Amino acid sequence: MSRINLSLRAARHLHLAAQGLLKKPRRLARQEDILATVSRMSLLQIDTINIVARSPYLVLFSRLGRFPNVWLDEALARGELMEYWAHEACFMPRSDFALVRHRMLNPEKMGWKYRPEWMTEHAQEIAQLLEHIELNGPVRSADFEHPRKGASGWWEWKPHKKHLEGLFTAGKVMVVERRNFQRVYDLTSRVLPHWDDALHLIEQAHAEVKMLENSARSLGIFRADWLADYYRLRNIKALPLLEEWQREGRVVQVDVERLGPMWLHQSLLPLLSQAQANKLNATHSAVLSPFDPVVWDRRRAEQFFDFSYRLECYTPAQKRQYGYFVLPLLHQGALVGRMDAKMHRQRQQLEVINLWLEEGVRPGAGMVAGLQKAISEFALWQGAKQVICASLPAALASHWNTGWEIDAAN
Repeated sequence: MSRINLSLRAARHLHLAAQGLLKKPRRLARQEDILATVSRMSLLQIDTINIVARSPYLVLFSRLGRFPNVWLDEALARGELMEYWAHEACFMPRSDFALVRHRMLNPEKMGWKYRPEWMTEHAQEIAQLLEHIELNGPVRSADFEHPRKGASGWWEWKPHKKHLEGLFTAGKVMVVERRNFQRVYDLTSRVLPHWDDALHLIEQAHAEVKMLENSARSLGIFRADWLADYYRLRNIKALPLLEEWQREGRVVQVDVERLGPMWLHQSLLPLLSQAQANKLNATHSAVLSPFDPVVWDRRRAEQFFDFSYRLECYTPAQKRQYGYFVLPLLHQGALVGRMDAKMHRQRQQLEVINLWLEEGVRPGAGMVAGLQKAISEFALWQGAKQVICASLPAALASHWNTGWEIDAAN
């Protein structure tokens, strides 16, 4: 059978279709879309930085359009979602608990996320904490005082926060809700009373195959060496598995312009003829999170989208190339720029501190309008009534004002 050839543009569009970023949403978001969207991506990475909307809400907004942030919180509280270490700290469907349970039972392999010496040294206090939760219900680390007032920084976490993080990694407690984005923990035995490791545990090797299956579906089209990073799997050789999947018809091998051999998941086969004819068109413009699955693997983003990107919030200000929390800009299938922005909530104003277009990008009227609309919708969703641009590239400055009012009717 002859190999299927695809343009790079078509391959990118197939990936964005798998991720839910190819087309602008055709209808208003519904509450049930939260679980469906997380399931489509498999994982929704968590980050607490809130200079603009926190990352998990932004990843959903990029796909769903305007929605109340509380919907994500409610999906967690209803038990549709859970939290655990996957790509990093992530929301995932609670139905995938079995996929990560083997990690919980071997927390010593989780690196910095679990410190055995701490758990051993404080075993009595931790036992008392578990008893407290059993008797009194779910807790936050904020429910406990710090023994040293004024301590700050992650290295100064109070003991109960460290206890709870260790118990979370070891699967003794689960996050059952978030209050003001603070984790609320309850006993895993109470959250999942019918779970029995003896009956339900999936062996690590089988669980990792299922993780790779999820990764393949969520990426849609991929190189073999991109697959393992999605769930941060180590020492995984995906090629033999992909060859088996090819024999079973679950993936198809394709040749992509500039990238060579890649694999296409069966769920995208209905779009393949359009893609081959370069008629699978992207119409969506969106502001992306730095932790969006499209860009969280920096090497993949560079190979696939020619987008060289790193997060600089932990880099000293004087050494940053772009800014503190720089947001990739998607326009009709391409990553065309990046934006350093800050939401001034009391002033109801989004400040675009700086905006850059990628090298070689020449914005036409469609891109100019698409990016401005995407930024306006991004601002409006966060409660802004105005966008202020401190710095713009010349190619946009000739089209945009340094600030504009947002029409909430759009």
